[in-house]
Amino acid sequence: MKPNINYTLTLVLSLSLLMGCDQGFDTVNTNKVDPTSLAAPMVLNKAIINTNYLDGFGTLGMLTYNFGIVQQIITPYGSSLSGANYDQVNSSNTPLVWQNFYRNVLKQLVAVLDQTKSDPLQVNTYQAARIWKAYVFMILTDTYGDIPYFEAGQGYTTEIITPKYDAQQDIYKDLLKELDEASAGLTTAQTPIVTDILYGGDVAKWKKLGYSFMLRAAMRLTKVDPAMAETYVKKAVAGGVLQSNADNSTLRHTAIYNNYIANHLQAREKTNFYLAAPFVDYLKANNDPRLPIFAVRYVGAKGGQEQVAPRASSDPAVQIGMPMGYNDVSINTVLAQNKVVSLWDFTQVNLTTVLKLDAPEYHLTYAQTQFLLAEAAVRGWVTGAPADYYAKGIRANLEQMASYGSTIPEASIKAYLDAHPLDATKALDQINTQYWVASFLDGTEAFANFRRSGFPALKKNPYPGSEVKGDFIRRMPYPDSEIVVNSGKLNEAITRQGPNTLDTRVWWDKKL
Repeated sequence: MKPNINYTLTLVLSLSLLMGCDQGFDTVNTNKVDPTSLAAPMVLNKAIINTNYLDGFGTLGMLTYNFGIVQQIITPYGSSLSGANYDQVNSSNTPLVWQNFYRNVLKQLVAVLDQTKSDPLQVNTYQAARIWKAYVFMILTDTYGDIPYFEAGQGYTTEIITPKYDAQQDIYKDLLKELDEASAGLTTAQTPIVTDILYGGDVAKWKKLGYSFMLRAAMRLTKVDPAMAETYVKKAVAGGVLQSNADNSTLRHTAIYNNYIANHLQAREKTNFYLAAPFVDYLKANNDPRLPIFAVRYVGAKGGQEQVAPRASSDPAVQIGMPMGYNDVSINTVLAQNKVVSLWDFTQVNLTTVLKLDAPEYHLTYAQTQFLLAEAAVRGWVTGAPADYYAKGIRANLEQMASYGSTIPEASIKAYLDAHPLDATKALDQINTQYWVASFLDGTEAFANFRRSGFPALKKNPYPGSEVKGDFIRRMPYPDSEIVVNSGKLNEAITRQGPNTLDTRVWWDKKL
């Protein structure tokens, strides 16, 4: 049989075309501009940025709980904004720290650690990630108590998807160890990583940050393990803590990348949140030069639409904080005695200074560090006069106001320092009350130090519908999602720690 020439030619041609199409297939079909992995320093930057939340809604945990518990910012409104204002559980906002940190920040940090732990050329990135991981876990455990720690964030690496909850006591011991080792492990022998979002690769500043976080963590233990607290305070001081405002851990913002708290309060929540009376009253009573920087009042506003620039005043004499314990209806019964015409007439946070869209946010500051050293000096754990550390802390925070575009004159700083010397008989009260002011807008730290120190001496929120049986909210309850995905380990933690309520104290918050 003669072959079909046409068929044979067609078959050969088809095979040739197929072979031709296959040549270079991998090259042609590879997207050269879509990365499949990111450099570890960039992932670390992302984790640092995400620590301050991913969007404005993430800040509702801070706005509805942290700021309200320490009585600095409050809202009279309920529903999605209820929380510390009513001393009630709002299951939409109590899990926000948990969700952001476990789903985003820790996942990124664990990835960085896994990528760099065996690479001698990435020692500083590895140690910086350890420092930041310790800071993130400190916030988590301070907020919730016993949490997944040793097995946390390993879903992608070891497939642990139901991690056990660790006791806060064990967590803090390891946090201090991690901060000690990581701070000491940073080296100046390697080329600086100039893309580092915090310090541009300045290893000396990262070391000071690590030791200052160690100081903060050590001081958490003053009520439960003073011996360990003293040991690590001394280690932190020997290692070297923040020395000026230039060392502050700062998240900077721009007109494009906004401060999310500012973004939220300048938009949908603009008329809903107000400075609380205890905070305003303290600043007014002490002629504090920070008050006009923190505060603005739209004098005589009878509604949100009247909160306009011509009514705006930051004059300390006209500031009136919103009293604690009222909702948007009952607040109307105390307007006259507070000398305001409506709830919209109370003082708010100044959106042109501390909460302008490009205002910085701080993770840890020189001022906070000096106040902790002042308390440590009172306890005899460090050398130096408590009064000197105290004065340096106040000065540092007053000078920090320049970062918001509001420089306090030197004469005003000196006058305030002269009028507020440290009284040895009230030292812990004065130091930690100033820490409260210096931590304004750093809600997680203000909440933690208030519970630890017991200062300032705030009065219990008198709201009649409070769900809190004790004096103040002591922690956030675990997310409902944990009941679904990790109930066995969750129940172990509740059995050990206490009921999953706002009243239950975390380990270091021992009742004295």
